[in-house]
Amino acid sequence: MKDGHAVLARLAGVRRSYGAIEALAGIDLEVRGGQMLALLGPNGAGKSTAVGLLLGQGLPDAGTVSLFGRSPHELAARRRVGVMLQSAGIPDTLKVSELLALTRSYYPNPRSIADCVMLAGLDGLLERRYRQLSGGQQRRVQFALSVCGRPQLLFLDEPTTGMDIEARRTLWRAIRELVADGCGVLLTTHYLEEAEALADRVAVLQRGRLIAEGSVEDLRGHLVQRRIRCLSALSVERVSAWPHVMQAHRDDARLELVTDAAEAVVRRLLTEDPALTGLEVQRAGLSDAFLELTREDAREAA
Repeated sequence: MKDGHAVLARLAGVRRSYGAIEALAGIDLEVRGGQMLALLGPNGAGKSTAVGLLLGQGLPDAGTVSLFGRSPHELAARRRVGVMLQSAGIPDTLKVSELLALTRSYYPNPRSIADCVMLAGLDGLLERRYRQLSGGQQRRVQFALSVCGRPQLLFLDEPTTGMDIEARRTLWRAIRELVADGCGVLLTTHYLEEAEALADRVAVLQRGRLIAEGSVEDLRGHLVQRRIRCLSALSVERVSAWPHVMQAHRDDARLELVTDAAEAVVRRLLTEDPALTGLEVQRAGLSDAFLELTREDAREAA
């Protein structure tokens, strides 16, 4: 399933409105083989509309939508896709083994049951009925069903909702294996640390427009902010009043700051608290970049 970085899915100049609401305002987007694209945006940004069009759910008002160079309404294109959405509609009286057997029967060359179990971490769950599973376990089953047909393109919508840390790491590992094998992945998630850990490229939607696209480093580079952490007796109220301190709070005993002038703030911290220890200075993360990008766009719109 080695597709290199060939374009597997594309939106080109796509517009879609629902009455007076413009859900997509002429966006261009590509999902490539061997890469994960994280599609981020606040609620109502247009993410679900974009994904729905790529899955053949409706038609654009303008522009073109393609899946493997074909219309997403063609069965030949849709058979090469795996989908894990938030609402699954799975028959909950069936056992996990029965669900896997049923879904595998739709494909000419499905993964083995053993491979599905290993990828999704389903050990010990095959004879359990779907309705008896926890929310996190059900999400793992949904992931197994989405990959059992050996998809070349995988759509993941909030895939780790309800999962514990171990299950989330198992899923992350499986996704990385699929991408390394040439699968293209389109991820939508509100867990920005998930996008930061997995994505090769990030696209940010707001009000139906693509306001930023690039690697995680590209988006982080948009900010000059740094995050400072240390053990200090200085109060949050005092530090918050300093120039260039944009945020300040405590996480247990640690003082955490966000600043756009790290060197000056570090010098002042050391001057005002000579007993300070455990000093760390980190670049701002993807979540900081996302918030700043969406704030800037909202300010421009206003």
